[in-house]
Amino acid sequence: MATPLDGDVEQQGDLELSSPDFDDGEPMPDWVGYANENDNPTLEVSGVPDGAESLVLVLDDPEAEPVVGHVYDHWLVWDIDADQGEIPRDWDAAGDGATVGYNDYVENEYGGPAPPEGSHTYKFKLLALADDLGAPDVIRQQHLGSMIFTQTEILASTQLEATYDAEQGTIF
Repeated sequence: MATPLDGDVEQQGDLELSSPDFDDGEPMPDWVGYANENDNPTLEVSGVPDGAESLVLVLDDPEAEPVVGHVYDHWLVWDIDADQGEIPRDWDAAGDGATVGYNDYVENEYGGPAPPEGSHTYKFKLLALADDLGAPDVIRQQHLGSMIFTQTEILASTQLEATYDAEQGTIF
């Protein structure tokens, strides 16, 4: 069963996600990479609809599927305060009251890009929800997507894309 976090997120409402560190569709800085500083980029959130209780943020790499057999999850954060206008570099999401789930590095934190070869396109997906999810930090993306589908309403959604090249830093 497909969930709201699978594939591309369609623009819904006025919700916007941008970054002062890169433009949509452009390369991310070297320091965001897993083998480098592994800091998340600064993200700016605007257009959150009235009535939104929380935000969900996902960073994934769909181009990893031929190599690892699935879309690779790099960052999964939910129950972000709907008033969170900026997600700062190297954000302590849990310290701000959000919940950070397991990425595919099996870590409860941001895990930066590390493509094995060539350039990959990474997708930052942002959803504004009518409710907090209250899910424990031990769940993964598929389960979180199912919870969204069955337990709340998506009030708005948006997506920001960026690239990262293996030559920028790799762990393999």
